Amino acid sequence: MLNTKGNKITYFGHATFSLTTASGSVGIIDPFITNNPRCPAELKKVERVDVIFVSHGHGDHLGDLVQLAKEHKAKVVGMPELCGWLATKGVEKQGAEMNKGGTQRVGEFSVTMTHAFHSGGIEDGGKIVYGGEAAGLIIRMPGGFTIYHAGDTCVFGDMKLIGELYAPDVAMLPIGDHYTMGAREAAYAVKLLGVKDVIPMHYGTFPVLAPNAEEFKIECAGIAGLTIHALEPGESLGGAAGKSSAAND
Repeated sequence: MLNTKGNKITYFGHATFSLTTASGSVGIIDPFITNNPRCPAELKKVERVDVIFVSHGHGDHLGDLVQLAKEHKAKVVGMPELCGWLATKGVEKQGAEMNKGGTQRVGEFSVTMTHAFHSGGIEDGGKIVYGGEAAGLIIRMPGGFTIYHAGDTCVFGDMKLIGELYAPDVAMLPIGDHYTMGAREAAYAVKLLGVKDVIPMHYGTFPVLAPNAEEFKIECAGIAGLTIHALEPGESLGGAAGKSSAAND
């Protein structure tokens, strides 16, 4: 059973998650909330966020970034180019920029940026602004609980290095196909990473994506000891007890 060390993960749908520490600090990954068709109404209003982690500059990953950063004075972890664009929106002092291979501490969170294979362009005033390369995120929370959010990516061999270097407790992997890995590739990514707990994401949001996690579960059927936490938007893992509260094998 996944032990989150008192930390809590809540799924907003698509690739958006909140991370809450035992002391109440909140981080949000890829804040696509207001226009996210899978995000429950009760999660649309964010009461607190201390850090926002952005994997890349696409609208379905940074949709509410500017508003949340301004409203909560949250630090924003992202590529230098993305943080530079953020400064043009009046959030110039809140960018905690970094790049692949680097690690920094922001509040109660430590984050390392990893590789990902995807594009990254921000729609702004009818133009596409370069937002830096797409990335994955290794996020460490109090107690040593470690998350790998792969961002949008295809499968790639260096996921094995990510598993060996950072030993994530849980991996958040896109399975929707078309724009990212599909079920078959994501199942292979699980093997490369060597993780025992995985949260599928980036599916069921739009018609072009895989509608559910069933094919992914089938592809992973032969992986011994794996637990697939196919969370519905609004469901959480962990919290005060630190244990998994929703899982689907």
